[in-house]
Amino acid sequence: MCIPGVLEPIHVSRSTSYSATLRPVSLFREYAVLFKLRLASLVVVSAVLGYLMGVAPGMFSWAGMLGLVLAGTLLTGASNALNQVLEVREDGLMKRTSDRPLVRGSLSTNQAIVAAFAAGGAGTLLLWLQFGALTGILGFMSLFMYVALYTPLKKHSSWAVFVGAFPGAFPPMLGYVAATGEFGLGPGLLFAMQFMWQFPHFWAIAWVLDEDYRRAGYKLLPSGGGRDVRSAFLILLYALFVIPVGMLPWVFGFVGPWAMGVSVLAGLVMLVPAFRLFFSRDERHARQLMFASFLYLPVVQIAYVLDRL
Repeated sequence: MCIPGVLEPIHVSRSTSYSATLRPVSLFREYAVLFKLRLASLVVVSAVLGYLMGVAPGMFSWAGMLGLVLAGTLLTGASNALNQVLEVREDGLMKRTSDRPLVRGSLSTNQAIVAAFAAGGAGTLLLWLQFGALTGILGFMSLFMYVALYTPLKKHSSWAVFVGAFPGAFPPMLGYVAATGEFGLGPGLLFAMQFMWQFPHFWAIAWVLDEDYRRAGYKLLPSGGGRDVRSAFLILLYALFVIPVGMLPWVFGFVGPWAMGVSVLAGLVMLVPAFRLFFSRDERHARQLMFASFLYLPVVQIAYVLDRL
């Protein structure tokens, strides 16, 4: 866990002097890191693919898609920024996050909060005005659940992964609802696929980064024993669940057999390193599963879109 009174004074004293001297370009770069724009782009791609799944033939709108991209980037960036505000001490204890703007003091906490609320409010309003109240509410719910539920729970229980899977599965569902203006089976199936995918995906990351997470007091693997056989078994089990859930859009007639075949093949690509991890409990196989999961989501969602088109 964090050490009270050690990191925070360093953060305050550096932020008041360093951030004020940054040039505009450098300051923009710090906000881009705060908003984790590279990660946000992956989330936005998922939302856009959901939008393309839901849009009716001849009804595609570049203005609609660009509005979704902008709103999604703002909301995801706001979530990431508020996450870093709440976890600045923990970020200072972990190697992979020790160079973030709030830890280094290149941005102050107040700057981050103002930027996050402005981006979150603008993103929610844009979704509401352009696509309707339902889409705006879904966007706000995603932001709220990530910041108010998932982020604090990470410090107390591995159930945080389950809670975080809900806002993490919102993007394709939100994109579909933005295109259609209503919720139904289609967006629900996209939500289910991305919801189930997140368990082996995030647990593989947690396995690779377990030592770093423990420095900050996080225990995010499903077993209290960390990298043990129970964690490896649950990772394998949920990797197996990914395959039938990915087939559901075909079962309900939203995509054809070609897209279903791609989803099964991509699921097997995830399942192989999950099996290896169960027998070896080797970080190398967790890393292989992590990279396989990074490929699964865009490949399967693009297959869904192409099949629908």
